[in-house]
Amino acid sequence: MEQNQYFGGDWTAEKLERVKKYLQAYVRIMNKQNFRFLYIDAFAGTGYVELKDKQEDQIASLLLDLAEAEPQRFIQGSAQIALQIEPSFHKYVLIEKSSRRCSELEKLKNNYPHLAKRIVIINREANEVIREICKRINWRGTRAVMFLDPYGMQVRWDTIEAIARTKAIDLWLLFPLGVAVNRMLKNDGNINESWAEKLDTLFGTRDWYGEFYELTDKPSLFGNISIIEKVATIQDIGNYFIKRLKTVFAGVAENPLPLYNSKNNPLFLLCFAAGNPKGAPIAIRIAQDILRKR
Repeated sequence: MEQNQYFGGDWTAEKLERVKKYLQAYVRIMNKQNFRFLYIDAFAGTGYVELKDKQEDQIASLLLDLAEAEPQRFIQGSAQIALQIEPSFHKYVLIEKSSRRCSELEKLKNNYPHLAKRIVIINREANEVIREICKRINWRGTRAVMFLDPYGMQVRWDTIEAIARTKAIDLWLLFPLGVAVNRMLKNDGNINESWAEKLDTLFGTRDWYGEFYELTDKPSLFGNISIIEKVATIQDIGNYFIKRLKTVFAGVAENPLPLYNSKNNPLFLLCFAAGNPKGAPIAIRIAQDILRKR
């Protein structure tokens, strides 16, 4: 177990519990339908998550707030949880760029021998694989739940668009609200081009700048001067991302769940979007109930 991921705190268990509840509801409904239904997990890691006192130096400096004063313990990761859901999915597609973590994921086949033939582990960059899957599968007879749980800003907007175009995938996505996006949005609007391009890739547009910044007049010794300043709150940033999801998905949960660390700083936003127009209303109703704060 030494090679498992060191990632998260109480908020990690919280997000996995919400996703687990949705998977349980999903398979009960889909088992009565005539569709093949898949579970797709990108950034799947090792199938386990270890909650530990100190964060491993494997995440960029922007993510240092993830460190939590938690006792050292293991919890089941999203892949492990999906494999335990009954009735089972027809296929489990686990995508992970790290070859070391893929080796760990292979052990899940031994842990779940009755599902081993259904488990597909892909050792490649997640965005590329997801776009290929979305294009290759005949979605007329297939449905899927996808869980995108990146460490930061790895998910590209064109990947999200590809998922939505299938009109067959229900998406759970961890949006890097506080750990990355809010930190990159400097108060004076002076964002270097490389950071701006990363935000463009995440949101699929540069319209975010006009949403988050305003030109205002400020008094000075020489009269009023015009300056650019950040006006967006954490909630505004989250609302903007939800608005972007609504441009491509049939339905989007209106109450994404903010996940906080022990210092009450918002880290991520757990979002849900449904791709199938016919199934979206019930999917959104279930997801919004699960996302509601307890």
